[in-house]
Amino acid sequence: MSNPQGPYQPVQPAAWPAQPTGQPAQPTGQPRNPGELGAPPLPGNPPQYGAPGQYSSEGPFGLPGQEPPAQSRRKLWTILGVVGGVLLLAVVGVLILVNIVNGATNHARGLADSFTKLVIAGDSSKAYDDYLDPALHEQLTKEDFIAGIKTLEMDSTCKTAYNEVKASTENGTKAADVAGLITCDGDKKIDLVYRFEGTDELKMINIKLKPQA
Repeated sequence: MSNPQGPYQPVQPAAWPAQPTGQPAQPTGQPRNPGELGAPPLPGNPPQYGAPGQYSSEGPFGLPGQEPPAQSRRKLWTILGVVGGVLLLAVVGVLILVNIVNGATNHARGLADSFTKLVIAGDSSKAYDDYLDPALHEQLTKEDFIAGIKTLEMDSTCKTAYNEVKASTENGTKAADVAGLITCDGDKKIDLVYRFEGTDELKMINIKLKPQA
């Protein structure tokens, strides 16, 4: 004997436990503690990780880890370049000055040596014409010059040693002073002092050839 059944009624799911009043519902399995991965930080607390583009001011072992700005590096290289350029110009200037002085000194020594070789060889006339300045010609005639050289009695045994050679330039006029000693066999010694001056070409303006006592 069958029992009559009433109309079909769906089964109601069990209700969620009631939440305490004033607290938001939290789904199970989702951590919401501050600082945990995926949870937003509390207001006023800094994030756990640095913001993009910011780096620590210290590197390994406590050494500075940040490089100087590009502008500072450019300024440093500019200053170093200027200083290097000034030093280079100073060195070049010194080298040029040394070369000029050495060149003038060597030129004066060459003039003195060529003149002395001529008078030692007895070619005093050529020495007078080629090396003496016209102003000295007016003070010393060729005849007196040649006669004075003969009294020295120099020969092929005579050798010249220069003790001092100085060259200078003042107001466009070049000058050179040469001093030395002519030594010949028989212990003969002759002091020599020459002075050359000129603008383009140096000529002898003063001469001294005197035997030592």
